[in-house]
Amino acid sequence: MLLAVDTSNEWMGLAIYDGERVAGERAWKSGQHHTIELAPAIQELLASYNLTMKDITALGVAIGPGSFTSLRVGLALAKGIVFARNIPLIGIPTLDILARAQSESNLPLAVAIGAGRGRYALGWYKNVEGVWQAQGPARVVSAQAIKDKVASPSLVCGEFTGEVRQKIELNQNAQLTSPEDSQRKPAMLAKLAWARFQHGDVDDAVSLAPIYLHTAAPIES
Repeated sequence: MLLAVDTSNEWMGLAIYDGERVAGERAWKSGQHHTIELAPAIQELLASYNLTMKDITALGVAIGPGSFTSLRVGLALAKGIVFARNIPLIGIPTLDILARAQSESNLPLAVAIGAGRGRYALGWYKNVEGVWQAQGPARVVSAQAIKDKVASPSLVCGEFTGEVRQKIELNQNAQLTSPEDSQRKPAMLAKLAWARFQHGDVDDAVSLAPIYLHTAAPIES
């Protein structure tokens, strides 16, 4: 079984996947309590399905972009588990989790998640043979920049507040996905990690690092 861990921002998620079905899943808003909530949440999820860490044979972790501190907490715990259990680690870019959950389209896809202090990590995707593929690195932007950068008809998927959604909707080129389809699902992280695990495509647990966005430069607005 594979355990998936996502601590990319204030929203955290866990999932257990056996290759055919999601055996367990949990997502919640942690705020700034990742350090104290994550380990107990994993134990509770496993116990609720009569599982223990001995049943976990691989671990998938979201590696960002996202909140600097949140990502560090998740990856540190993930590495601790894989070193202790001697199991494979698979890192999945956070924006891929949202992108891969979207329906196929010929339109470009903009994906965004909160990066703290009113900022967003924004990445663009293109559908290539039925799979959403990232087109270049993500950037830190403001909500206004997301609205302004959609210069042609595009899908827009993001963990936006109602206020931000209304702002983006003012751009007629932006076709917002539903709020339900705009939330990261731990099950999707688990499935993406499992697919790589099955092909032997795993990461070096020592060198795997979070995707940190460069925030020293002015935020695009």
